[in-house]
Amino acid sequence: ALYAAAIQVDRDKRHDCRYIDMAAVRRNILKIAKLLPNNRLIDHLKACALEYGCPNAQNFFLSRYEAPLPVSPSCNASCLGCISFQKGKSCPVSQPRIRFVPTDEEVREIALFHLENVRQPIVSFGQGCEGEPLIQDKLVARAIALVRKETSKGTIHMNTNGSRPVALARLLDAGLDSVRISLNSAREDYYRRYYKPRGYAFGDV
Repeated sequence: ALYAAAIQVDRDKRHDCRYIDMAAVRRNILKIAKLLPNNRLIDHLKACALEYGCPNAQNFFLSRYEAPLPVSPSCNASCLGCISFQKGKSCPVSQPRIRFVPTDEEVREIALFHLENVRQPIVSFGQGCEGEPLIQDKLVARAIALVRKETSKGTIHMNTNGSRPVALARLLDAGLDSVRISLNSAREDYYRRYYKPRGYAFGDV
């Protein structure tokens, strides 16, 4: 048999598939689709939940923990291990990238539905099924403003490569609560080899 030496350092159950009720996910997809019938993000998140096993998408339909807010079909990096886009066929993507830019209203609907129905909710831009959310900073800023006009609940979060610090500052001013910056190495040479940045530099990050 195969063995691995490991120490469990995180006991959070939110991404543990043993605690995700897929029958409930399927039922709630139908319910939420009826509540938000014109929102294209529902179909996108449905595929993420059912076809690609994304726990955040599944948790959105279970009205718990963290809900994804994908907004960007493009990226300014060409990461070697990108799970949503690969030029060649030798390494197929595990979760194809979103193919459209949602409207302010579509993002607002998803975010508000989650923030208003979940205990200690979080909604997050920058998912595995999208490119770089800072590329859509104007859309994100408008969406955050719309959400915060209606509720102060929960955390609005972003996962980003940190490539556009001015844009990120604008989003923080708009009401973004927390940020996670992706960084594979603090050494510029190794960073560039993996991320292959386009239009930004290691110094920006």
